[in-house]
Amino acid sequence: MISRNIRELSPNLKYIQDLRINHLVKRIFLSHLLILKYKKERWMIMIKKAVKLLFIFGVISLFFMGTVTAAINTIVQGNVIFIGEEGLDISAAMGGDNQIGWWASAADLSGSSPTKTVDLRNRIASFSASPIEFSDYPGNWYRLNSAGRADGIAFNIIDPQLDIKVEDTTVPVDAALNWIPTGDDIRFRIENNLAQMANQRSSPPLITIKVKGPDGGMYTSLYDAGGNPTSIVNIPVTTTPFYTGSIWNMGNRDRYSPGTYTLWAECNVNKMNDNYDVTGKTRSREISLLNQGQNPLITIPTTQIPQTSSTPIQTIATSLPTPTGSGTTIFTPTPSQTLATTPSPDITVLQPTRSQTKTPGFEAILAFSAIFLGVVFYLKKE
Repeated sequence: MISRNIRELSPNLKYIQDLRINHLVKRIFLSHLLILKYKKERWMIMIKKAVKLLFIFGVISLFFMGTVTAAINTIVQGNVIFIGEEGLDISAAMGGDNQIGWWASAADLSGSSPTKTVDLRNRIASFSASPIEFSDYPGNWYRLNSAGRADGIAFNIIDPQLDIKVEDTTVPVDAALNWIPTGDDIRFRIENNLAQMANQRSSPPLITIKVKGPDGGMYTSLYDAGGNPTSIVNIPVTTTPFYTGSIWNMGNRDRYSPGTYTLWAECNVNKMNDNYDVTGKTRSREISLLNQGQNPLITIPTTQIPQTSSTPIQTIATSLPTPTGSGTTIFTPTPSQTLATTPSPDITVLQPTRSQTKTPGFEAILAFSAIFLGVVFYLKKE
């Protein structure tokens, strides 16, 4: 009886077991689906956050770039414009007028016509102070009303001025000698009339110091005595004269080989150097700086090694017979030989020179790398 009942229940038990197995498989499958769905949603959230962060960063970058650009090329009434600048917005300086006029010195503005008139009808939003058009007419330019009379000052157009000097901050060596002792700290003095942009346009002019090594390689950054690099590209200049720190030390011969370095400064704000590349204007004079330990004005005396040559002159003794009572011959002695000394040509001992090697400077651009690492860290933390 019991055996029969077991046989009858066996199919049911098997069915129940199959149901349990199927239910377990479904639960495992659903769990995996839920895990995959959760991971997918999590990744989507992280991606959305990353996109938002990049978008915010891009908007902020564009905002600051737009602010700087708008400030450096926006001219208001009475501002200075430098010959060579282009792409200037002078609408705020014109006050609705479309012409400007220039009067010669001491001219009566109210009772005379301008010496030079320029129509700016299609140039107000993008004005260029062309050297061809304005270099002969520096000074104040006035707005002209419809009657051609002065209607207040518009702006002042002047020649840019730029020069650079090298100064030794370790010892008071006169850098006019174009030499600073190897191992001394160096700073630059930038003389200019461009710094007024900082006050008038709320953005300083950017000036780049150019340094060319003995082998012709160009440097974009310089190292001080502690091995710290400083960029010399697009330096914001806010004063005149403007001093950099002690940013250069040529004591490391692996980095700065002995020889002559050539230096100058350039300013290309609103493409003024591209349009007006004149020495002393948008580009300073070039300076040669010798990297060596000894003052080039001090000469080392050459070592002379005298040499003598001996030429023996032999004299043969002769006997002069002198009759005497005894019949003895008396010999008269003479010096047997003499040395004639003649000086030899001077021999110059050359001083040894060191071979020159150079490891050019490199640019340290880390901003975008830092941002990228920050975003990755943020996403990982999330």
